[in-house]
Amino acid sequence: MIGYLTGKIISKKPTQVLLDVHGVGYVVNITISTFENLPDNSTEQVSLYTYLNVKEDAMTLFGFSTLSEKEMFELLISVNGVGPKSAQSILSGIQIEDLRSALKTGDLSRIIAIPGIGKKTGQRLLIELRDKVESLGEELMDISDNTYSLRTDAINALITLGYNQKAAEKTVRMILNSNPNISLEELLKDAFSNFSK
Repeated sequence: MIGYLTGKIISKKPTQVLLDVHGVGYVVNITISTFENLPDNSTEQVSLYTYLNVKEDAMTLFGFSTLSEKEMFELLISVNGVGPKSAQSILSGIQIEDLRSALKTGDLSRIIAIPGIGKKTGQRLLIELRDKVESLGEELMDISDNTYSLRTDAINALITLGYNQKAAEKTVRMILNSNPNISLEELLKDAFSNFSK
């Protein structure tokens, strides 16, 4: 099985990347978060954790910029009725730490807010993954508890002020990636200036 690829980006779009690995082109399906983590410069080498889905009529590669995202993907496809494409879509519609938190706390409304997830699938995800997410432990979180709390507070503040949830999540994540030790006040200031650009 192909578990990891390092190569040069030939082309990319939000759901897929074509990777040149020593002269062989691999088409890899990706999530929006992985797309956002890809370098702009196509001459740079990029590394992705991969999952190879094998069916009778096709072999499809899915790629992830972090191991935790790949692990969550594998958890999602273990749920009855959730295939690789659905899991890719779920991980594109919610940040991994938000998904983990929603599963852990049984927050059905947050789960069904993900595009393409209905109530039945949401309930199935909660029932089947609650304990499994717990057993993955804190290594699933790519950020510290302190940063996670700061991130959640900032996103909630922005949503309360009327900003779109996805835009708020993306902006806050971008600011925290470049400055993880920022205060909540500074984080919100940076977010406001980002939105006004």
